[in-house]
Amino acid sequence: MELKMDNQQPEKMPPLAPVGLVPTKEDIEKLILLAAHDTAHDTAVKVFTAVTQYAYRARASDIHFEPEEKLAIIRIRIDGILHDLFQLPPVLHKQIVAVLKLMTHMRTDEHRAPQDGRYSFLTSDGEVDVRASVIAVTNGEKIVLRLLSSTSHSLGLEELGFSEQDLLRVQRAIRRPWGMILSTGPTGSGKTTSIYAILEILNTREVNIATIEDPVEYDIEGVNQSQVDPAAKLTFAAGLRSIVRQDPDIIMVGEIRDEETASIAVNAALTGHKLLSTIHTNNSASTILRLLDMNVEPFLISSTLICAIAQRLVRRVCDDCHKVKELSREEVVKILGESLAGELINGKTTVAVAEVVGCATCNDTGYKGRIGIYEVLENTKTIQKLIIDHTDADTIEQAAIKEGMTTIAQDGVRKIRLQLTTLEELVRVMSE
Repeated sequence: MELKMDNQQPEKMPPLAPVGLVPTKEDIEKLILLAAHDTAHDTAVKVFTAVTQYAYRARASDIHFEPEEKLAIIRIRIDGILHDLFQLPPVLHKQIVAVLKLMTHMRTDEHRAPQDGRYSFLTSDGEVDVRASVIAVTNGEKIVLRLLSSTSHSLGLEELGFSEQDLLRVQRAIRRPWGMILSTGPTGSGKTTSIYAILEILNTREVNIATIEDPVEYDIEGVNQSQVDPAAKLTFAAGLRSIVRQDPDIIMVGEIRDEETASIAVNAALTGHKLLSTIHTNNSASTILRLLDMNVEPFLISSTLICAIAQRLVRRVCDDCHKVKELSREEVVKILGESLAGELINGKTTVAVAEVVGCATCNDTGYKGRIGIYEVLENTKTIQKLIIDHTDADTIEQAAIKEGMTTIAQDGVRKIRLQLTTLEELVRVMSE
């Protein structure tokens, strides 16, 4: 593994295993045991490097180093779920904190104020960027690393899990010359991935694309990307105001979270720009209400919104080990409730669904990877009229359903019917 630290030449880290090999869990446990009796700096570096290598190969999105009273716990997040991985002696945890601070040019003498930094490492798949965060907790300092692989955002729109109908709706929205396309959902629901997939389609030499993000998660060749910097007074609103003066054709705003940003974004869309952004709401219809809450005039929303894409991520069943089982209507109703159960059963007495098992391929979880479940609300003439009339979200949603919109839950049922995920997984995600 080759680590590259802030604005410096790549620094070679001591390898734990021959090039091309990834340390096993047993390798790392032995190294941690050795480190308990060897307090040398290099040993902490080796443990840190090995854990990062292992987590990346296990498809982890985040690594947590959590100090407790008598030990520290390493946990990794895979497909949205945290898993305990290793236990560390407190002394080794402190050394790892010091190693990370040196790598990311954080202050090593600061143990109370939160600190952030970045570094990167090279793998056979390419470069992996790491966002590092350190914060003081009761028993010391906690580290969280976010792993951002250069390959993980390169999924095409067709690969994200849209149904044929929803894919056509999004493609129709992309072809519109100006207006807003908004992606909505909770943190970690794949909004940025969807927006990046749309940007990749729009990214040609004939257009000027500019973004303001917090932070810039992935570099996109040909796109002018800026990062929010509160210290430099570069907020979403300030960045967006400057971007509008940069002769853009397409603008991406990482998130619309306040009135000022919403106002500038809507006016940019109204003046002939295509604007992409994310917003935090539970469903697509609530996106309209959220904009109204930020004092955007109804006629402006009606005029500029192209579509709102609401989404969640569900875990995919492992292709190597999952089985198929038959469930009765009563069993499905017990898990999903009457309405969704009716859609899944569709008049039959039983339905075939996927059952998780667990194997080495999926780390005995029964799941490997995630897939999106979506609803795409198009701003049709009917919806435009409802927006101008200041109609509530439920009425807007029902009108969209009458015009053919599939809800997130209904799309989840479709994925269950296709045996891509499970009933339990849909319930887990929809209840969050």
